[in-house]
Amino acid sequence: MSRLKLILLFIALPLLASAQTYEFTHDDTLRGSITPERAWWDLTFYHLKVRVQPTDSTLSGSTTIRYRVLKAGQSMQVDLQRPLRVVKVEQDGESLKFRQDGNAYFVSLTKLQQPGQTESVTVYYAGKPRVAKRPPWDGGMVWSRDKSGNWFIATACQGLGASAWWPCKDHMYDEPDSMAISVTVPEGLTDVSNGRLRKVTTNTDHTQTFDWYVTNPINNYGVNLNIGKYEHWGEQYAGEKGPLSIDFYALRDDVDSARRQFKQVEKMMKAFEYWFGPYPFYEDGYKLVQTPYLGMEHQSSVTYGNKFRNGYLGRDLSKTGWGLLWDFIIVHESGHEWFANNITYKDVADMWIHESFTNYSENLFTEYYYGKDAGAQYVIGCRDNIRNDRPIIGTYNVNHSGSGDMYYKGGNMLHTIRQLVNDDDKWRQLLRGMNKTFYHQTVTTKQIEDFMSQQTGINLKPVFDQYLRDTRIPVLEYRPVAGGLQYRWTNCVAGFAMPVRVCLDEAGPYKQLTPTAQWKTLPAKGATTLTPDANYYVLSKLANSL
Repeated sequence: MSRLKLILLFIALPLLASAQTYEFTHDDTLRGSITPERAWWDLTFYHLKVRVQPTDSTLSGSTTIRYRVLKAGQSMQVDLQRPLRVVKVEQDGESLKFRQDGNAYFVSLTKLQQPGQTESVTVYYAGKPRVAKRPPWDGGMVWSRDKSGNWFIATACQGLGASAWWPCKDHMYDEPDSMAISVTVPEGLTDVSNGRLRKVTTNTDHTQTFDWYVTNPINNYGVNLNIGKYEHWGEQYAGEKGPLSIDFYALRDDVDSARRQFKQVEKMMKAFEYWFGPYPFYEDGYKLVQTPYLGMEHQSSVTYGNKFRNGYLGRDLSKTGWGLLWDFIIVHESGHEWFANNITYKDVADMWIHESFTNYSENLFTEYYYGKDAGAQYVIGCRDNIRNDRPIIGTYNVNHSGSGDMYYKGGNMLHTIRQLVNDDDKWRQLLRGMNKTFYHQTVTTKQIEDFMSQQTGINLKPVFDQYLRDTRIPVLEYRPVAGGLQYRWTNCVAGFAMPVRVCLDEAGPYKQLTPTAQWKTLPAKGATTLTPDANYYVLSKLANSL
């Protein structure tokens, strides 16, 4: 395979020690861009059929891809990552020729593809999928055993991509309107996937096939397999849109612990429907499924491996104590049902849309049950985890996400913007309105930025530029002068003029200031310091004397 190497040099921002260099490959471009072989067709439906063979760690099966023709095109890109391989492609019963280019396959269609028509192809595949090295961060297939020696298997592939274990159009901009998932496993094991279980078929070869159906649009990495000796129980939740089925799956050895811990799901649902609006997938229900790794936000099939402990594996990421009052995985991964699965980024460079809002959802959950001050303490406490190493927004069209600061820094950015709005009901309506406006859509950063500026009535572009595209923390610089204090923003992007609440000499009451990059004077006889409200993610310092 020929390799096109693209060297991108990010110019060091003022506080970065050095420039960061990323080397992107031809594979990255094929995966991360809307290639001509993707652009001419609109994905409408998948039927994934997969046979899981634990004894030799193999998968085999097919994906039927239904699509609508947007414009003329006879070459179709389908993605499947090595070492898996495509073995055959058919349309209308006719075998088609294809060529492999790294992790992409280009299928030559013989039937004339006429705009407006709906067509389908079926891609057959087989092989040993990549084994996850450190799921969910370094993902793939997880082949594990439970305490009793039974197979315990799962998929986790957000960063790696769904094409690590099934053939698909592996770019986030295009989602199917619905999906069928048929999983065949050895008899005695249960598969739990997305949506609702339609039937279970016992086969003559000592296997069973579980047929699931997803009524709503679903992103590729949100599709999952979870296979084990599961116990199942469920309940009905009285939600904003009516009864919502909530189902739980845990290993038989862990059912008692799971029944206790999973009671937090109802609390989560109540808090998040309050803040974000109705759960986005009533038709498909909500499931919480035990897995052999920490957990992931698979749509309507949230996975859980937090060892039935509060916090993040028993730790409070905020170091305030508030994070030990609830289960991090239940809250965080379920928050992604609104931000990731309902509202989905078009390009992974905009992954902050998933992670910043979901990190902030932890704060809102805490606030809902323990008060506004508790929520604020939690998000502020998470600042110790911010690195300010590189921008939060990544590089477009090459499957490249930005800094991990999209979690804690992103959450603090949203908490800061809430201070600018200074109206809790308006802020809540903004979050609910966002989930309604972009319901089941893929979006760009610009769409989210424009929506928030419009809804708040505030030009938030300099704020987003500062926190998403720069690594510097704004500094409120001040200096005593005759009869008062002078102040200005430094260490910031051009045009940064964010209002901020401050107190004089570290004592209230707060005053509202609107600093710019130019010195302004605050009449305050005898005052020697300005201290910003801690709810703003900014710093302050005494400037050199005049």
